Amino acid sequence: MKLNPEDTVILDRLAGEEAEILGRAVDWCAIPSGSRNLAGLESQRAVLVDVLRELPGKVESLALADSHEVAADGELRAQHHTPALRLTVRPDAAVQVILTGHYDTVYPAESSFTRVVPRGDGALNGPGIADMKGGISVMLAALRAIEAHPAKADLGYRVLLSPDEEIGSLASGPLLAELAGQGHVGLTYEPAMAGGALAAERKGSGNFHVVVRGRAAHAGRDFAKGRNAIAAAADLAVRLAAANGQRDGVTLNVARIDGGGPLNMVPDLAVVRFNIRLPDAAAGEWALAFVKQAVAATQVDGIEAELHGGFTRPAKPFTPAQQTLFGAVKQAGALLGQEITWASSGGVCEGNNLFAAGLPNVDTLGVRGGDIHSEAEHAWPGSFVERAQLSALILAKLATGEIPAAKIKAAMG
Repeated sequence: MKLNPEDTVILDRLAGEEAEILGRAVDWCAIPSGSRNLAGLESQRAVLVDVLRELPGKVESLALADSHEVAADGELRAQHHTPALRLTVRPDAAVQVILTGHYDTVYPAESSFTRVVPRGDGALNGPGIADMKGGISVMLAALRAIEAHPAKADLGYRVLLSPDEEIGSLASGPLLAELAGQGHVGLTYEPAMAGGALAAERKGSGNFHVVVRGRAAHAGRDFAKGRNAIAAAADLAVRLAAANGQRDGVTLNVARIDGGGPLNMVPDLAVVRFNIRLPDAAAGEWALAFVKQAVAATQVDGIEAELHGGFTRPAKPFTPAQQTLFGAVKQAGALLGQEITWASSGGVCEGNNLFAAGLPNVDTLGVRGGDIHSEAEHAWPGSFVERAQLSALILAKLATGEIPAAKIKAAMG
C-alpha cells in the first residue's frame, strides 16, 4: 500500500475543509436529539437530508416500526421513532462499503446540556460532539472527498443514519442486518477509544426488565394479607447480582427498580431493570438460564414475576477477517503518519449488529474524545480532519483493491 498523487489531492482537500467539518458538528450539537425527543430528532434528520443530498445517489427516509418498552406501571408501551436515513451510491460497483452512524444522543429534551463550549485545554465540550455528531460530519466529509478520486467508479456505498442507537437499535436493527448483506466491509463512526484506539473485540449486550406483582394491602390493618412487590424485587436484584464472578466475562448490572407508593400501603408492583454483558454466545445461554432461574425463585407466596427483554447486540470477536481489516486500516494510518492501535471494549454499538449479520467492520472511526454519555463529553478539534483523512484513504484503497474487500468478506466464512 502506498500514497498516490490522487490520494494526496483528496487529503489536501480535507485539510482545507477543517472549519466546515468542525463547524457543522458544533451546529448539530445545538439540535437536541435525545433518543425519545421526536421533535428534536426530526429537526436533526431534516438537516442531515440536506447534507446527504450533496452526494450523488439516492437519499431515502425509511419509516421504522415501533419498538416496545416496559413502562413503570409494568405495561408494554409502544415507542415511536423518526425515520432512518439511507443513501445509496453506485450499488453495482465492484466494491461495496456500508457506513453507519446514529443521529440520536443520550441527552433528554429537558437537559440543560445544550451547546458546545471550548475547554481550557482546547477540547470541545458538548452534547453529541463525540457521540456521534462529530463522527457523522467526519463520515460525510470523507465521502465527499472520495467523489473527487479517480477510482470512485469501482466503489459503491450505502450509508445508514439511525435515530435509536443509544436505546439499543431495536427499530433500526433489521435495516442494519439488511445492509450488512449488501456490503464487503463496514465503517461505523463511534468515537475512538481512549488515546484514539479502535475497538477490536466487543462484548455482547442485552437489556432486561422483570415485572414483579404482589398484592396491595393496608400496611397497618391488613399487612399480613399483602404481598410486597418491592421486597420481592429487592430479593430478585440480589439473586441477579450474584451472577457476577460466576462466569468469565459476564457482568450483570442491576440498574433500576421502579415501584412503590404511600408508606402505609404494601406495594403490589415493581419493575427490576438490568443489563448483561457477555463475551460470546455460550455465555449468553448461561446468563439467560441464570436469569430465568432467579426469576422463577421469586415466584413464591403470591408473588408473580414476568421477564421481558433479551440480547440485542451479539458479541463481536476479533476474528481473522477482523484482524485483516484492522491491519489494512493500520497501514492506511501509517501512510498518514497516524499510529493506529486497538483494544478490547465492553461497550456495544452498531458494529456488533453488522458483524452478527456477517459484515467485517471497524466501528470506531469517529473523532477522538471522551466522557461520552455525560455532561463532560468532549472531542479534540484536531481529530476531525485527521479521522476524515483516514476514512477517505481507507475508501480510496478499497476502491483500488489495495485493501482487498472481497477477500476480507470471504474470510468471515
